[in-house]
Amino acid sequence: MTSNTRVVVIGAGLAGVTLARRLGELGTPALLVGEEEHPPYNRVLLAEVLAGRYAPEVIALPAPAGLLRGRVTGIDRAAREVRCADGSAIAYDTLVLATGSNPVLPPLRGLFTPGHELPRGVHAFRTMDDCLGLSAAVRPGARAVVVGGGLLGVSAARALAVRGAQVVLAQQAERLMERQLDPGASALVLRHLRGLGVEVHTECRVRDVRCVGGAVRSVELADGYALDADLVVLACGVHPRTGLAEDAGLAVRKGVLVDDELRTSDPRIHAIGDCAQHAGTVYGLAAPALEQATALAGLLAGDPTTPAARYTGTRALTRLTLGGPALTAPAAPGPRAPFDLAAFGETEPRPGDDVVQLADATRGTYRKVVVRDDRLVGGVLVGELGTVGALARAWEGAESLPADGGPLLHLLTNDGGS
Repeated sequence: MTSNTRVVVIGAGLAGVTLARRLGELGTPALLVGEEEHPPYNRVLLAEVLAGRYAPEVIALPAPAGLLRGRVTGIDRAAREVRCADGSAIAYDTLVLATGSNPVLPPLRGLFTPGHELPRGVHAFRTMDDCLGLSAAVRPGARAVVVGGGLLGVSAARALAVRGAQVVLAQQAERLMERQLDPGASALVLRHLRGLGVEVHTECRVRDVRCVGGAVRSVELADGYALDADLVVLACGVHPRTGLAEDAGLAVRKGVLVDDELRTSDPRIHAIGDCAQHAGTVYGLAAPALEQATALAGLLAGDPTTPAARYTGTRALTRLTLGGPALTAPAAPGPRAPFDLAAFGETEPRPGDDVVQLADATRGTYRKVVVRDDRLVGGVLVGELGTVGALARAWEGAESLPADGGPLLHLLTNDGGS
């Protein structure tokens, strides 16, 4: 691809910004189109803004040179143009969809007003506007119900508790963060939240939102028990934003289907990040989005130094941090120590796999690795992450481990390994 080829990227989230910035570094400038009014930001850190630890500008992403604010309403594949809400059209030679995902709004009775808006006090938690609206509404002593116990729900519950709210978290699954963590690690997250005063209910389904005068007053559970609520946070997961792709006639299943060069069913259109489905998987996490953006930048710019000439699936470490040192003045008293989580590879063993676990209840730490055919295939760590760097390198190297297990034990216990 020559440097004067027009690359247009739709979506100014982490994947889109990383792609556009990397393309610029490789001499292939891209036009990035984002619909949010705010400068691009790291969505992963929104909970830290809600907690009052980071100011919004702290989580801003370095914006690439070509950034256009506007909402894309359609793609004309024949004309190779994208149409915008203001009536303008943008020509492209190569188009990249980095449209991300939307929050899942559960089918609860009373959730929407006649104007199809959420009642006052009910908040999704996906964008900076969501975060700032919730931050303005929370106050010490406010009764907050968080619906959903995945990463987003746990992060929101922790942030609200740090702000002094009385928080109840309702999780439909049997444990917290079941997608990322095994039962042992999940139990430590539960302990951490309860230490902050969060009341956690698992295997608990919410069925109704009760409002008075257009404002939420309580949440009713499936067993009929009612939770008083001044605030309700919906953290029930996300689904890929595929509307533009579907309307343009691209192949879509759960996400926009892409091949190993991250091409859609139209070879001039690619997709990356939360909206893309590669080899049957929609990852929905930051690390794979960054991998895809880097790989695609190299492909589009024809960069021979790019490590991955083809994208074959994520190998990245997923590190999740709940809490951390305050970069702004603390908004409320609460724990200041980080509570870190890291997961990589396959964290659930198959029959015949070997599992090594180390737990320290006093320090609140937990480490587990999965070994298959003398190779480290995955692991999960909670608390102190001094060993995570060495473990991730051993996993990425995919080299056989010695039969006596000594080096593996050293990797698990050597806190200088990062």
